[in-house]
Amino acid sequence: MKRQIRRIAFALIAASVPLAGIGTAQAQNLFAPVITVNDQVITSYELEQRAEMLRLFRAPGNPAELARTQLIEERLKAEAAEEAGIEVTQEGIDAGMEEFAARTNLTTEQFMQALQSGGVSPETFRDFVRNGVLWRELVRTRFANRAEISEAEVDRALNALSSGSSVRVLLSEIIMPAPPEEMQAVMARAERISQITTLPAFAAEARQYSASGSSGRGGRMGWMPITQLPPQLRPIILSLAPGEVTDPLPLENAIALFQLRAIEETDVQAPEYAAIEYAAYYIEGGRSDAALARAAKIKAEVDTCDDLYGVAKGQPPEVLERGAKQPGEIPADIAVELAKLDPGEVSTALTRANGQTLVFLMLCGRTPQLAEDQDRETIRVQLRAQRLQSLAEGYLAQLQADARIIEQ
Repeated sequence: MKRQIRRIAFALIAASVPLAGIGTAQAQNLFAPVITVNDQVITSYELEQRAEMLRLFRAPGNPAELARTQLIEERLKAEAAEEAGIEVTQEGIDAGMEEFAARTNLTTEQFMQALQSGGVSPETFRDFVRNGVLWRELVRTRFANRAEISEAEVDRALNALSSGSSVRVLLSEIIMPAPPEEMQAVMARAERISQITTLPAFAAEARQYSASGSSGRGGRMGWMPITQLPPQLRPIILSLAPGEVTDPLPLENAIALFQLRAIEETDVQAPEYAAIEYAAYYIEGGRSDAALARAAKIKAEVDTCDDLYGVAKGQPPEVLERGAKQPGEIPADIAVELAKLDPGEVSTALTRANGQTLVFLMLCGRTPQLAEDQDRETIRVQLRAQRLQSLAEGYLAQLQADARIIEQ
């Protein structure tokens, strides 16, 4: 996102029609509720403004769908913060806006002027930042005690990063689809599974409920260097004892659980990765027979990510996404699948658009990161941030499962 947002000054479109020039009836329609989240409303104007801002940010994905998702989540976050008595000051909002604008080497005033030139009101950006600051404060307050990192966890992380050895883990996985209408039931099942402490019991649940390709093996995955896992998942795995299961981990329309079967230190140092390059080709039809057959045909025809350009030729550009991202910037569900792949290998385990689009995911390559000295406090801060992120994602998934979301 940082690399994309730095280009905002060059990506602005012509200014939109000012609101003052819109007719009364049209203005009323713009401010009519289109989504109700519990007792809070989202208007058509808010959706249009957020989508336009995301276009200017060049955020990946469909701006309209992403705007809807973000605004619903922000209503839930704001409601939770209000119930917890969390407030943010104007100074905190100003600091958040300044930090965001600085990523583009602009002042807050310059950044907001650029947004206005693209048809986005200052209030839209201010609300976006305010909600982010509010959520961070709520997560920090709610989960401060649960995010503490022990000395043993720091030791494990340092061992994993040391030059003389590397940690690898043996995991089992359960990936359960969880569309919005089923989220509450799936989360309840995931909470039950997370209490399992034996390998056979977890394997039985994987065979029955997991949608991953490993379900036929009881969810069992092969040995994997800890550095190959998504950064946000590593401290969670390292905190487990063999047989223990993670808390439910929210993914895109899915819930994941991982069980640690074994952990060992090896003499071969596995590299950290500065960037992971992958390609995602989107196939209409979700997990229908026709879409899966199309994916199987493509898999048989391609050997590298470059070959997918030929597959996507003549189609809208959004059907193929390719790029290199830092591990922490990759969506969690994609990062989990990429961890299982070697360059040139493919996964078809994921979907988008509420299951209506199949993701043909290919790993292009991994770029190793140059080794740097790591001190204990830096490691502790990183682990704590990753754990807070995981706890926050789980909390948000629970808020969504309990919410009443009505679209007009």
